[in-house]
Amino acid sequence: MLLTACTSLGPDYEQPEATVESNWIDTESPLVNTQPSLDPRWWQQAFEDPILNELTATALQQNLTLRSAGLRVLQSQQQLAIAIGNQYPQQQQINANATREQENSSRFNDYDVGFNLAWEVDFWGRFSRQVESASAELDASVANYDDAMVSLVAQVAQSYLVMRTFQNRLRIARQNIVLQEESLRIAQAKLDAGDTSELDADQAESLLHNTRAAIPALETSIQQSKNALALLLGESPQQFNALARTMGGIPEVKANVALGMPQDLLRQRPDVRAAERQLAAQSAQIGFAITELYPHFSIGGSIGTNAMESDDLFSNEGEVWSIFGGFQWNVLNYGRLESNVRLQDAVFQQLLEDYRFTVLQAQVDVENAIVAYLKSHEQVVAYRAAAAASQRAVNIATYQYQNGLVTYNTVITTLNTLRQQQDVLATTEGSVTTNLVQVYKALGGGWQLRDNRNPVDLLPASTRKTMIERTDAWEGVLE
Repeated sequence: MLLTACTSLGPDYEQPEATVESNWIDTESPLVNTQPSLDPRWWQQAFEDPILNELTATALQQNLTLRSAGLRVLQSQQQLAIAIGNQYPQQQQINANATREQENSSRFNDYDVGFNLAWEVDFWGRFSRQVESASAELDASVANYDDAMVSLVAQVAQSYLVMRTFQNRLRIARQNIVLQEESLRIAQAKLDAGDTSELDADQAESLLHNTRAAIPALETSIQQSKNALALLLGESPQQFNALARTMGGIPEVKANVALGMPQDLLRQRPDVRAAERQLAAQSAQIGFAITELYPHFSIGGSIGTNAMESDDLFSNEGEVWSIFGGFQWNVLNYGRLESNVRLQDAVFQQLLEDYRFTVLQAQVDVENAIVAYLKSHEQVVAYRAAAAASQRAVNIATYQYQNGLVTYNTVITTLNTLRQQQDVLATTEGSVTTNLVQVYKALGGGWQLRDNRNPVDLLPASTRKTMIERTDAWEGVLE
């Protein structure tokens, strides 16, 4: 009768509506379209860089933060298993005692063996709400794992591209040093010939040393970028040092970007899914809190045997048993219990606003990344033209100075401008690539690599083996 009367108290969760725009702001740009976004391995298609592909694959295997997220999924699985187990008899015990007593000159023995069982019936859906909450928490932990994967892939790509950008800037600085050394040689030759004063040579030397001073800063940034990559790959900087010695240009990018539709973010962005699942878990907690206002019904019993002599322990005369049914009701505590219901509902309302904010933030992230990517493309076009003009100006100014048509101030100005323009161009070319990474990170690209596999199954075999070995000693007890 109790089982057939069971019901679940509290609100039944429904996924809330989320405000999502119908289209992106910059859809009229020829560089973007609303076709479904590209392959989950977007970095392969976007950059076609074998080294980046290898680094990303290694990071997905070795990154410690991702492993930690996988272990949190395992924890959530066990919490769900515990919640499911609480739906069944909560107390199941085998007990045995052997006692010898002496009173005056008499001695007494007492032996008993028994099995006890007690079950709080899930009359109000108290335990089913816990299962519902734990199940949603498990979903949230999986979404958090996916979010960690999205961040990892983006961080590896960004760190690699930043390192290549610094290496490109270093190459340009060294080219300018060669150019400025030649200019100093010309100024020194004219000074030796008595055609100019020491001012020209001093200006040339000053510019040269300033450019040389930029080299250590760029080398420092390269090393730090390499260290950031090492951390992402779960390796020490010493193990990863070889990559810093390789020089390479900034990968070319394919200009067009497939964005999909804004509504796709609710499905693609793991942080949006995690926020929604946390909301579902909290909804079940409201129902659990409401069950505290009602009586808790229990049934149970015990069976065993008792005897004064061990030989008589399992005889019919020693048989004992009992059954019981009852309830517990927390009366005179309604102020506290009702406040807890309101507390859980307030947490739910907070998480609802957090979910709405996450959806809004996702749209803002994409829009910010799109505009940064498009505008950096425009900047590159202008800076390339400026750098080319600066190079022509240096050539003309050097020729005119050698022939006495201009002062050395003109040469110094053009050389300094050339160095600055080329450096800005290299920095902006790097920004184009890192902004593209931000676009795909904002879209939630990369987690699909999991291919619906359990994150726990993606943990290293050595980690799973160690856990099994640690728990093997308890298997006999658990069984």
